[in-house]
Amino acid sequence: MGLHTEKAISPTTGEITWLLVDGDTYRPHSEAREFSLYLRGAGRSPQTQRAYIPRIGRFLNWCAEQGTDWKAASLGDMARFKFHTEQTPTRRGPLPSGKTVNAVLTAVCEFLRFCAVQGHVDHEVAARLSEPRFLASAPIGFDPGEGGQHLMVKARVLKAPEIEMAPATLTSSQVSRVLDASRTARDRLLLTVLVEGGLRIGEALGLRREDMHLLPDSTHLGCRTRGAHLHVRPRQDNVNGARAKAGRHRMVPLAEGTVHRYRDHLSEREKVAEAVGCDYVFVNLVGEHAGRPMSYSNAKQIVERIGERCRFRARPHMMRHTAATQWIRSGVAPDVVQTLLGHASSASTAVYLHAQDEDLRAAVDRVSPVIR
Repeated sequence: MGLHTEKAISPTTGEITWLLVDGDTYRPHSEAREFSLYLRGAGRSPQTQRAYIPRIGRFLNWCAEQGTDWKAASLGDMARFKFHTEQTPTRRGPLPSGKTVNAVLTAVCEFLRFCAVQGHVDHEVAARLSEPRFLASAPIGFDPGEGGQHLMVKARVLKAPEIEMAPATLTSSQVSRVLDASRTARDRLLLTVLVEGGLRIGEALGLRREDMHLLPDSTHLGCRTRGAHLHVRPRQDNVNGARAKAGRHRMVPLAEGTVHRYRDHLSEREKVAEAVGCDYVFVNLVGEHAGRPMSYSNAKQIVERIGERCRFRARPHMMRHTAATQWIRSGVAPDVVQTLLGHASSASTAVYLHAQDEDLRAAVDRVSPVIR
């Protein structure tokens, strides 16, 4: 049956570890288990673990089917695995995009490099996966070192071509529709924080009530920032597994409408007796888990169901993309957008700078009368 992914929950701490287990014996794959624990110890989010482990399992299962020793995989073996990944349809039917293929290769390469450091595989196995490459132009903020000698970087040898596409976003009309389609004040607040504040879903679910500074002056809270705002704080002990991906604190200003929606949410949750002692902002309102912090899967399902009611696709991260795109198109400086989003690198923000079809059409229409 090969290896498949299982979720292990610690009975003492409740921490989640994603494992690869044998389909017959349910024995965990030892090296993959070490890697999963390493990811958790390094502060990587549970979602990163959840994404990486199945991709590694895919590689290990392919090696077993091909009769290839994964601990001695050659560059040719990796090239064949890349081709196999490119030609295997996704669960939805179409072939995977270049970005999806590269995500699989990234996880496998990181796993093999970890195994090389731990002594599980020869260092040559990991070394042949990357090659020195000279940066013709260093990105903003890149330190080339004295004399510029550090413009040489290690780049992955195998990489699928990616088609640059603007992130999927919602129109202003669609944003209004999803907010109107929300059936609880909590859901409206969650969507507002995502689409107007640009938060990641993990950052929103990790918010505590002490992070919400909604008065004109918050000095009595020890905060010098004026006006309504919230604080995204990196915490490792969130019981719902929520994480602030960048691992850095940042402040996000809030509009007046968000303040009113937060008050509506507080009035709503006061009716849930189990929520009285919970300091998380977003909690379950009904059911056996009422009063407990919302989980990622729960929030994702809520946003998707709201999208279904509106008859278009809606995902939590689309809200963040929408916020970033609206800021850029409103003339907000890219460095300000980078700070609002909590991006460590300007390269992450650059995806929102790409011209869309309507921008190209507007540019041609603007000058066409002159040409005529």
